[in-house]
This record gives sequence, C-alpha cells and structure tokens, in this order.
Amino acid sequence: MDVKELETAVLQVQREAEDALGQVQDARALDEWRVRYLGKKSALSQVMRQMGTLPAEERPRAGEVVNRCRERLQAAWEAARTALSERLLAERLASERIDVTLPGRRQERGALHPSVRVIQEVEDIFLGMGFSIAEGPEVETDEYNFEKLNLPQDHPARDMQDTFYLTDTLLLRTHTSPMQVRTMERMRPQAPVKVIVPGRVYRRDEDDATHSHAFNQIEGLVVDEGIRMSDLKGVLEQFARAMFGPEQAVRLRPSFFPFTEPSAEVDVLCINCGGAGCRVCKETGWIEILGAGMVHPHVLDGAGYDSRRFNGFAFGMGVERIAMLKYGIEDIRHLYQNDLRLLRQFARPV
Repeated sequence: MDVKELETAVLQVQREAEDALGQVQDARALDEWRVRYLGKKSALSQVMRQMGTLPAEERPRAGEVVNRCRERLQAAWEAARTALSERLLAERLASERIDVTLPGRRQERGALHPSVRVIQEVEDIFLGMGFSIAEGPEVETDEYNFEKLNLPQDHPARDMQDTFYLTDTLLLRTHTSPMQVRTMERMRPQAPVKVIVPGRVYRRDEDDATHSHAFNQIEGLVVDEGIRMSDLKGVLEQFARAMFGPEQAVRLRPSFFPFTEPSAEVDVLCINCGGAGCRVCKETGWIEILGAGMVHPHVLDGAGYDSRRFNGFAFGMGVERIAMLKYGIEDIRHLYQNDLRLLRQFARPV
C-alpha cells in the first residue's frame, strides 16, 4: 500500500463513519459508534497499522491524513453527544413540566414522639418534687448491671433478664438500675440523694404487642435517713395523679427484686374503666405501671452508704408502658414503626 491508497482508505472510513453517525438516535448507539470508529480496534486504527509499510518519506503525510480524519470524527462524536444530551433534556423537561400556578403544599408541623413526650412529662413531674436528672452508659459492666445490685453470678434472678453480652464482662444494660449504684458512689456520703435516670435498655425479648428488645426506662432513687415505705407510696401517688389525673389511686402489691427489700409491683386504677373492671384491666380495675421497693442494705453498703444509718427507695418504670396507657396505644410496635398516621395525632394545632 502506498500513501495514495492509504488516503483513499482513510476517506472511505470517514464517509462510512459520518453516515453511520447520522443514524444514531440514543446514547447506547452513540457509544457503540465511538467504539467502532474511534476505539483501539476500529477501522481507522487498522489503517494506521499499515503506515509501517510506507517509505519513511511518505509517513509524515500519511500521519497527517490519519490524524485529520481522527480529529474530524472526534469532533463529530462530541457534537452528536452534546446534541443528544440537549434533546434528551428537552424531552425530560417537557414530560416533567411543573405547573407553577398550582397552590403550594402546606408544611406539616412536626410533633414530639409519644415516648419523648412521656419522658419529658415524667421529668417535669419529678423535677417539681425536687429530684435531679442523671444519665448513664448504655454499655455497662456485669459488675454494675448485676453484682452491685445484689445479683451474683449464680443468682437465679439473672434468668429473668436475658442479656446481650458484648464480652464476658461488658453488656448492653438490661435496666437503668446500675445508675442507683453509680449515683450513690458519686454522691457519697452526701444526703439526701434524689435522682431519676431516663435511658434506653436492652433485653433479648421477642418483639410482640407488649415486648421489645430495646425500650426506655426511667429509674428513680431516694436515699436519706429515716426513709419509709410510706414515703415511696406518697411519691408514686403524686406522680400518678400528675400523669393520669387528680382522681388516680395507687396500689402496692408484694413482689421480689434482688436490689430492693421489701419490693412491690405498683398498680394504678385502669385508665379505660376507672376501676370498674373491663377487658383492658382483665376485670380487676387495676393496671400495673412499675416496680419499686426499699433499697436493699447490701446495695447501700456496697455503694458506700452505711445501711444502719441510711435507707431509701427505688422505682423503675417502662416509658412505652406509660405511653400505651396514657394514649390508648394497644401495640408497643406502633411506637417504633414511624407510622405518620400515629405520629400526626400528636402534632400540636396551628
């Protein structure tokens, strides 16, 4: 092949490429055209490989012809790509036209989640009774979560709380009660101690209408000289009336918790029937809301308070349990599913 034959072959490739480019209608076909006529295995590249057979004095002219053809095809491809992008954009704008004369949508007002509302309300109630608020770690040690609360390694009560262990000694706390010990250790020998501890806790429960593997608790602790069970009942009665209404009553039933002695389950009059008996309260007229009791002497002594001089009471309530009772929510899972149909009911009016 001489230089004239090479020029003829280059012009033939150019005409073929330009004719093919005129038939391109979409991005995929355009990309296939680029590979076919400008790629490493294109017809133009094959012509360029034959330049090595030309005499040395003819190669510069042949190279000029090939480069001119490549630049022309490259420019044609870029122009076609720009035109195709503009056409596709115009088609999209035409299909997605916005009617600016339509009235705008009103911005929805946000609302506090029911659980957050209950936490804030409980905090306000106890702040009004002279309590302070504390927070503690969600990743807790076995020592504070169990042993310092009078639950040694072999204690059967550990079976009541199926635990998420991270290591042999670290776990996700199963209750907010570890903050009883942490607070007393921080404040000893100061008295009185009056604190509530809101926070998230974790247990290996199967999620159903009344249970969740992660939920919120609020712990309460009072330590001083001369604290009695009647003081506990008085505080809980004041809380119940502030939360559920001025006619609310409280009932204490004997129970067992390793870190309190004596211990009690605390009931309030059924929110639904007012104590008359209904399906919600299983015809008893009462609904359990929390557990409580007098702080066990072993817990006091372990935290640095002399149990012969000091005593106190503690209580713990489930936030979601309170929210379900207060707002008539029948399934705890509704509180975690972020369903706007539920959350909109708690939006404040404009």
